[in-house]
Amino acid sequence: MTGDAHGAQRVAWTAPWGRAREWFHRKLAELPLDLVTDAAGNQWATLRGMSERTVLIGGHLDSVPDGGWLDGCLGVLAGLEVLRRLASAGAPPVTVRLVDWADEEGARFGHSVFGSTATFGSLDLASLQELTDRDGICLADAVAGYGIDLARVAEASRHAAHVAAYVELHIEQGPVLESLDIPLGVVTGTVGVERHVIHFSGQAAHAGATPMERRRDALGAAATLALAVREIARRHGGVGTVGRIVASPNTPTVIVGQCDVWVDLRHENEIRLASMLVETQEAATAIAERERVDLKSRLLWQIPPASFDPQLIELCEEAVQETCGDVHRLPSGAIHDATQVANSGVPAVMMFAQSLGGISHSKEEDTRTEHLLLAVRAFDRLVSKTTRWAAGW
Repeated sequence: MTGDAHGAQRVAWTAPWGRAREWFHRKLAELPLDLVTDAAGNQWATLRGMSERTVLIGGHLDSVPDGGWLDGCLGVLAGLEVLRRLASAGAPPVTVRLVDWADEEGARFGHSVFGSTATFGSLDLASLQELTDRDGICLADAVAGYGIDLARVAEASRHAAHVAAYVELHIEQGPVLESLDIPLGVVTGTVGVERHVIHFSGQAAHAGATPMERRRDALGAAATLALAVREIARRHGGVGTVGRIVASPNTPTVIVGQCDVWVDLRHENEIRLASMLVETQEAATAIAERERVDLKSRLLWQIPPASFDPQLIELCEEAVQETCGDVHRLPSGAIHDATQVANSGVPAVMMFAQSLGGISHSKEEDTRTEHLLLAVRAFDRLVSKTTRWAAGW
């Protein structure tokens, strides 16, 4: 079991995630594939083709806490079935690989797309050493339990060799396709993200004996910033979220002396995203001065917007149209491993399956069975088209 009454619990670097990966490895081992886990914890399954040029299928088994059953794992399970079909037909024109990326969500330590960044980007080892979870466990210790040495994660980059194209199937996680009554969508790109921790330091004091005008309330500053982030995002046409606040001493009768705020900003336009960050930092500074608290901030993680490859978008559109007729192009408001791959210069594209109610990262996450079947069929077509494209046929 990797879930409970509250939803999926496949958080990366935890026991349920490990069990899910063991199950998936057993399924892969039934096929004539080369299996390996790299230095960053990514699981790779390789079907050798007539060329070393590689079409890479990606997805992830990890989830957020109390997450949905389809987020991420739809891509790797569909990829498994595509490999099963390809393996039964003989050697494909190019090599086809399936990767289960390690820690796409960043749910435990706040650093998203860990495995794909190690492979197609660059990880800041110094900042990784500073990351801890809610229980104070550091990232280095958590990954060591899965045989990962942080000092060696960059070795995963050797798996980026020969990749000619990257394709990924995912649920939409939003309401657009359902509102249009269309089962599948073609993704044009993904937003960029700025994720920062802002620390307000005030003075813990008695809740009854301290006059309002004498208070240095760190939580008051944090609450004001949370509202400011919403307005900044609206003004720029992006999204801004304060999804976590940790207050200390966290006692009803004591004014909060220390407060950490996790701010997540997203926009598909890099210039607007940068402006959102500057305005958030300016707002935090002004609030700190007004509330008479000290301020520190720390970058947790960032990634620029990504545009997907025009030719692969066309192939994806053909695959969707041939499968279900209706086609719609849309950007992704969520980050995916495809973002990191595309930003490295590798041609990439994603296909979306409709999400009921636009709900994701929740146990209510779901997609109609008939839409899942269409998604796997269309994705299989996309992989076939992409292998021929990569081979120059």
